[in-house]
Amino acid sequence: MRSNGCVWDYPSTLQIMPEMSKDEKRLDQLTTAPKSTEADAAPRIEVTKVDDHTTRIDVAETAAVRPGKATPNPD
Repeated sequence: MRSNGCVWDYPSTLQIMPEMSKDEKRLDQLTTAPKSTEADAAPRIEVTKVDDHTTRIDVAETAAVRPGKATPNPD
């Protein structure tokens, strides 16, 4: 179909994707790199609600990379 000199090419069927949840979007984003795995999308923090005004955020024990000083290489 032509309109004002522009070519508009629509597919014969339009597929509407259902809205992804926040977790699904995160997994999708973190696993789209060529060599990524689902382990790359593993949670790196743990969030705990202590009371109405306090939220505790800890680095997960399973996190592959942790903040802090790097240990010197023994070599």
